[in-house]
Amino acid sequence: MRVGRFQVMATLQAARAFILGMPESMAKSWGLNRAIFYAAAKRGFRKKPEMIRTKERIFREPIEETRTVYHLGDEMAFKSVQKGQTYFTIGGQLQTDSDFERQIEARFSGVFEKAWKEALALVKKYDQEVLLSQRSFYELVYKPRRDALAEKWTDLSAKAA
Repeated sequence: MRVGRFQVMATLQAARAFILGMPESMAKSWGLNRAIFYAAAKRGFRKKPEMIRTKERIFREPIEETRTVYHLGDEMAFKSVQKGQTYFTIGGQLQTDSDFERQIEARFSGVFEKAWKEALALVKKYDQEVLLSQRSFYELVYKPRRDALAEKWTDLSAKAA
């Protein structure tokens, strides 16, 4: 099965969130949520900022949350807590562990853990300033290698199938 940009975005965003301190299941929800967000933005959807956060505030409090909103650096997502587990939402739709497995991990034909380890190693190379910036993460981490990773991870999954 082909691994596309959507899966690359979700995996790198999940790795980013995990490296910044989210538990893995919550990080995967974040990753899928952000991939859905960027796919929608590509089609013309634009988010309205919930709250402007200054650079100083972001470094003082990299993660900030309320009952319904979660800020990771300068990026914001809506959230919901179900049975003690935090999930991110778009349009009222939760992005759960099983959604991540179905929409992301399944594309890797059983070798997602190899891609996950590679994504973690890649994201760890960047300083906190890059990881806390939506634009910097997109421009410096994701965009330059999205196609190469999609091709590499497609080849990896094809060999495993």
